[in-house]
Amino acid sequence: MLTLTDTAAQVIRDLSSQVTDSPDTGVRISSQSDGTGSLVLSIAEHPESADKVVESEGARIFLDPQVVDMLDDKSLDADVDERGGVAFLVTEQLH
Repeated sequence: MLTLTDTAAQVIRDLSSQVTDSPDTGVRISSQSDGTGSLVLSIAEHPESADKVVESEGARIFLDPQVVDMLDDKSLDADVDERGGVAFLVTEQLH
């Protein structure tokens, strides 16, 4: 199952709280429809009916069914630059 680093969990909590106070808000990961295999991350107020929900340290991730297998053995990390810009990184899980 997809795991989150502490940094990614903090960034997701921060992003979610900026959008709404709803405890159901999280980041949804889906695949780009152009066939490139690129991932799209967006803030969502709730998961779609078929999404798999991953929760870690108060952060919620909603996985589109098309990306569940692709991310099953991965970890989501985040990097915040000095201007507050966020970049998410998908890495191999450390065992």
